[in-house]
Amino acid sequence: MSMMQEFKEFAMKGNVMDLAVGVIIGGAFGRIVDSVVADLIMPFIAWVMGGKLDFSGMFLVLGTIPEGTVRNLDALRKAQVPVFAYGNFLTILVNFVILAFIIFMMIKQMNRLKRSEPAPAPAPEPAAAEEVLLLREIRDSLKK
Repeated sequence: MSMMQEFKEFAMKGNVMDLAVGVIIGGAFGRIVDSVVADLIMPFIAWVMGGKLDFSGMFLVLGTIPEGTVRNLDALRKAQVPVFAYGNFLTILVNFVILAFIIFMMIKQMNRLKRSEPAPAPAPEPAAAEEVLLLREIRDSLKK
């Protein structure tokens, strides 16, 4: 069997195709969650807290800033100043928590739908063979 044929058989297995679809949908879903956090949740949190709140711009400078460098994250990184950019981590953490919650709710709903499906009726026991019935009669008569 050629390597190309083996690869084709591997790639066409159901699990590999399911995984590929899952990765593609997961990537798109991740972008949706990023948008929900950046465009819907964070502005609402900023409004509740009474001002502009942008986690991605939060950082601590760990080195000396060269003269004339603007004090924002992009400019400091371009100037190769070491910064502890915890705000970006907080944004990604919020994205993860929201994504995990949404996936939890989807799985919970799927499990609820599976439970509501009627269980298949148990298969009737096959009738005992004539020899088995005869052996049972002999056993029962010997017990007496």
